[in-house]
Amino acid sequence: MTKFNWHDFRNIERTPMSPYYLQAKICDLVSCSVSTKVKVDSVNPETGEYRVVLHGTLDWDTPETWWTNH
Repeated sequence: MTKFNWHDFRNIERTPMSPYYLQAKICDLVSCSVSTKVKVDSVNPETGEYRVVLHGTLDWDTPETWWTNH
């Protein structure tokens, strides 16, 4: 299983970023979580711009599945 590293929180906020890198890190985060939900905050059909909010809880009972650098 892929692990989500504590430093990945900072890394996913940097811009610009490769869509492939962001997809991989978000997938890692979601797979290390016991619950997740997403809210579509806004979508602009004219420009294609969107905003989503991801909310979740890491799997605290299985720490080997989440960050490796506390």
